[in-house]
This record gives sequence, C-alpha cells and structure tokens, in this order.
Amino acid sequence: MTRHARLWVLLTGGAGLAVLLVAACLRLPHFGGDRHPYGDRAVHASLARRTANTISSVNFDQRAFDTLGEMTILFAAVLGCVVLLRQTQDERRARPEPADVARPVRRYALLVLPVALLTGLYIVAHGQLSPGGGFQGGVVAATALHLLYLGADYAALERVRPVGRYEVGDALASSAYVVTGIAGLIGGTAFLANTLPYGTFNTLSSGGTVPLLNAAIGMEVACAVVVLLARFLDQAVEIEEESGR
Repeated sequence: MTRHARLWVLLTGGAGLAVLLVAACLRLPHFGGDRHPYGDRAVHASLARRTANTISSVNFDQRAFDTLGEMTILFAAVLGCVVLLRQTQDERRARPEPADVARPVRRYALLVLPVALLTGLYIVAHGQLSPGGGFQGGVVAATALHLLYLGADYAALERVRPVGRYEVGDALASSAYVVTGIAGLIGGTAFLANTLPYGTFNTLSSGGTVPLLNAAIGMEVACAVVVLLARFLDQAVEIEEESGR
C-alpha cells in the first residue's frame, strides 16, 4: 500500500470516528444538570451488590468484560516490548559497576520502599471499598521495588525481582481473571457474572467476585510493570553492542 493510500484510509477512519463522537456527544445530558442516567444506575447497582467503591463495581462487575480487554492490551504491550527489547546476536551483557549513592538518597529510598510497597498492596486489597484498586495499586507496588535501584544498585534490584517469575506471575494473573469469568458460565450464568455472595457492605469480603477480579488485575499490573521496566533498564544499564557502545 502506498503512502497516499494509507493517508486516505487514515482520514476515512478518522472522519467516521469523528461523526460517531459528535453524535454521541449530542445525546449527553446537559452539563451541570440533574439527569445522569448511567451514573444513577451504576451507583444503584454498586450498592445493591454491596460494593462501596462504585468505580470498582463498574470495572469488575458491571463491565468486567471491558476490563478484560484493557488487561489484554497491557499484557500484549508488555509481550511486544519483551520481544522487541530482547538481546540480539550483536549485543552482549556487561555487568554495571555500582554507582556511588548520596547518603540522603540512599536513606530516603530504603526507608520509603517498604512503605510504598505496603501502600500499593493496601490499595489493591481495599479496591472495592475506597478509591484505587488493582490498576493503581499494582503500579504503586511495582514501582516501589525500583526504589532499591535508586537507594542501592542495579544488582540489588535484580535480586528482588527475578524477571522470569514475574513473567509467570503476569500470565497466571491474566489466566485467573479469565478462569473467574468461566466460573460464571459453569454456574449457569454469564461470563464474568458476579455469582458469589455479596457479603457485608463496606468490608473486605464484600462485592462478590469484585475482590477476586481486582486482586487478579493488581497482580497482573504489578508483574507487567516490573517486566516492562526490567527490559528497559536492561537496555539502558547492561546490554551493549559488541563494538562496546
């Protein structure tokens, strides 16, 4: 396909998307009005299923299938980076020399690391109760580990994040999300339907399958971010061309 043809395909698709976007915006409730049909239904469904955080109810109950698509996009993006950033035949791995770290930086990074890691796990565990959830908590937990790189050195970071295990964890977490959805089919309902007891409102065991799906997303995001950052750090710190560059 020529460059001119690709441009026309892009313009045609963009024009169609623009028309759909304008048509959707014209049907939106007036800004600042008191009519919010989707929001009202989402809140009502969230409270009916004992999920205090309406956002988590939407993500992992009311439209859990859409969240599966978002998780798949992240999984595919990380997989693509792993393939593109793999070590090639004209590259070699050189062990980096430990760099001098200023004492205030070392002290702060090592002090904040466990706090940040626990904060990320807390956000994941309380996703159905308070703002946050698997996506946000997973990112916080994954990036918290990299404070070890700032406070110590790259070798210390490598010891606490064996990339192969995180790759397995990413795959297992993605599979757990799908298996939870299949359990709904086995139970005679729909895929990813909320089939467990809803529990007591505003407790960790509330929301039915919401905590399970939220935990699967938290693990998948955390492992995916660790693998992604590991590949980029490898390229920047360890891998170099045979010529020494």
